[in-house]
Amino acid sequence: MGVLVGRKAPEFCVEAVTGGSRFVDACRLSDYAGKYVVLFFYPLDFTFVCPTELHAFQDKLDEFTKRNVEVIGCSVDSKFSHFAWLQTPRNRGGIEGVTYTLLSDINKTVSSDYDVLVDGAGISLRGLFLIDREGVVRHQVVNDLGLGRNVDEVLRMIDALQFTEEFGEVCPANWNKGDKTMKPDDEGLKEFFKDA
Repeated sequence: MGVLVGRKAPEFCVEAVTGGSRFVDACRLSDYAGKYVVLFFYPLDFTFVCPTELHAFQDKLDEFTKRNVEVIGCSVDSKFSHFAWLQTPRNRGGIEGVTYTLLSDINKTVSSDYDVLVDGAGISLRGLFLIDREGVVRHQVVNDLGLGRNVDEVLRMIDALQFTEEFGEVCPANWNKGDKTMKPDDEGLKEFFKDA
C-alpha cells in the first residue's frame, strides 16, 4: 500500500497486552473510534533501540492522554514475549512500567497491511501512523531499523493536526503550539511572510 495518508487505516484484530500485564484476546483499531491513535511498529522485543522508544512513549504518556490520543505499540512477537519483556526491569533492557497496549502481530498481518514488514526478515520497520478520530491516517513516518524516533516530534504533529482541525488554518515548517499559523491561500501566505 505504501503511503496511507488520507486513507482509512487498516483494521486489525489481534491479541495484545495492556496495562503492563493484562492479556487481551481481540484488540481492534475500531475499539478506539472517536479517539486519535498513534500506532507505532518496532522490530522485536528484547532488542536495543526498541526499549528506548517504548520508554520514551511511556514517559510522555500523560501528554498523549491530554490530547485524547491512545498510544499503541506493535511488533511481530507473541503476547507472551511482550508479557515477559514487560516484567523485565528497565536497567536490564526491559520495559517494566510501560502501560499502553502492545499488539501481538505474530502472523505479521498488521505489519503487512501497514506496509512496514521487512521482506525476508519477518520483522517490522519503525513505522508510525497518526490516525484521526474518524480512523483516517493523517501522518506517517517510517524509519530504518537502527534509527530511533523523536516522541516530541510525534506530539508536535498531533498539535498541528488538532489545530488545523479546530481552526482551519495550516501550520508552516517548524511550527510549534503557540506559533504563528496561516490561512491556506495566497493572501495567508503573503500575510505570513509580510515581516520577513
